[in-house]
Amino acid sequence: MQIVQDAAGLRATIRGWRIQGQTVGFVPTMGNLHEGHHSLIKLARARADRVVASVFVNPTQFGPGEDFERYPRTLAQDQAGLAEMGCDLLFAPDPATIYPFGAAQSVSVHVPGLTCTLEGAHRPGHFDGVATVVCKLFNLVQPDVAVFGQKDFQQLKVIERMVRDLALPLKVVAAPTLRAADGLALSSRNQYLSAEERALAPQIHQTLLKMHELLDKGHARKVIEQVAASTLERAGFQPDYAVIRRAEDLAEPADDETRGLVALIAARLGNTRLIDNLPFD
Repeated sequence: MQIVQDAAGLRATIRGWRIQGQTVGFVPTMGNLHEGHHSLIKLARARADRVVASVFVNPTQFGPGEDFERYPRTLAQDQAGLAEMGCDLLFAPDPATIYPFGAAQSVSVHVPGLTCTLEGAHRPGHFDGVATVVCKLFNLVQPDVAVFGQKDFQQLKVIERMVRDLALPLKVVAAPTLRAADGLALSSRNQYLSAEERALAPQIHQTLLKMHELLDKGHARKVIEQVAASTLERAGFQPDYAVIRRAEDLAEPADDETRGLVALIAARLGNTRLIDNLPFD
């Protein structure tokens, strides 16, 4: 696996692949990779001739008081895992490559509507940072296919909207959420959990399943959301939201809508904020 830190080296390698008529799949990450990330590499490998992964901890998607400084940086470990999964190139840029005028003076990409609710409401500016860095990475790599995990459901929808609105010439592929045996969605932030918290964490997935069950039985959406939030609170979580939304645009569905929906939860357990979702179809 080739490791590149500069834009010129990245583009030279990809230009060589293009001359040979090869397609390029791309998996952008912030590093500290686990099996969930590796599953994205496998999916990209199935969709393209060559696979590029990036590792860049993006400062513009972290708000004040969030965990940018303590976010795990494990580049050597990430390199080994990516090579084992058959990644062809690791792009590990420094901040000046991504933000040549500094993060505060960067051109910013804002996706209206989708970024104002749920995660966007609880983490103001977060999705502007995500959209900006992903757009920059797309311009650098110019992939045919980009793979994103469905665990970050709102992020996936924001990127899909950005790609369509800006007419970017690539296909966004959604990868299913990878879970531990007890149902907990794999996440780099799981390592922040204490042993006691880790034992409680799967209740988020169990609550999502219960929301699905109650909807199938005909219970009102607002009632289901209240039950979910109170269930999490009794278990020791501090929920930011536990909602059912329209999967396409994350808008609140009409009372008679039962298809094309997704349940989404964000909740704190101790000092760790966990998110998860469950599409109903």
